[in-house]
Amino acid sequence: MTDATLTRIAEALERMAPPPCQVPDFDSTTGFVWHVAPERLEAIANIQRVDLDLLVGINQARDTLLDNTRRFAQGFGANNALLWGARGMGKSSLVKAIHGALLADYPDLKLVELQREDLPSVTRLMAHLRVAPYQFILFCDDLSFDHDDQHYKSLKAVLDGGIEGRPDNVVLYATSNRRHLMPRDMIDNERSSAINPAEAVEEKVSLSDRFGLWLGFHPCQQDAYLTMIQGYCTAYGLEIPSEILRAEAIEWQATRGARSGRVAWQFFVDLAGRHGVALR
Repeated sequence: MTDATLTRIAEALERMAPPPCQVPDFDSTTGFVWHVAPERLEAIANIQRVDLDLLVGINQARDTLLDNTRRFAQGFGANNALLWGARGMGKSSLVKAIHGALLADYPDLKLVELQREDLPSVTRLMAHLRVAPYQFILFCDDLSFDHDDQHYKSLKAVLDGGIEGRPDNVVLYATSNRRHLMPRDMIDNERSSAINPAEAVEEKVSLSDRFGLWLGFHPCQQDAYLTMIQGYCTAYGLEIPSEILRAEAIEWQATRGARSGRVAWQFFVDLAGRHGVALR
């Protein structure tokens, strides 16, 4: 094989290799999104979130996660957290709201969003975060695993950290509609068909056990739903007679066939639009 051929092969391999990840200016902002192909941390100038005081009906989960995050921001011990339960009840909103609420006192607290599909690259992401002089909340929204999904193995790199251990400056907050991160019928099917039913699902089910905090979010009651809407009205200075507000809010949730924090916000967006109130 000639030198020219070897040179062409080397150049082709170099073109195929992904460029090294450029370390972002962490001082430029407080939020980042991890991307692959090519791997990079994209700075987010403005994180979309609501004020922590507007999240009603999840007081216990709010206080627990707030205390855990504050300790982490101070450099003390803190647990990874799994926020699981009913859709639209403020799981992801709570993570972003708590991050925003603590920034005034802890400006070095950064939020990094990681997509479930990108979990195989998490070890390389952790290597970048480990050496940075900041505290990072690694946020994975809507986390779940289906049959034959191997991404959960990559998640263990965050929860357990392997031989090197999880970085002291990284904590993982994940949200999911599933308590055990996998559908119940999948658990039942594997148990019924396996030679050793207990071992068949133990590895995947035990993944959720690796989270130090389990915070449950349950379906919204009507009083909480109406309180959320009234809180939005107060925060944005929108004055509506209580009987009219109540009737319209109940009609809205009836047409949606659901009642949750998300439905409450969607109703308020419509209400604010009809009354000429800008949401900023």
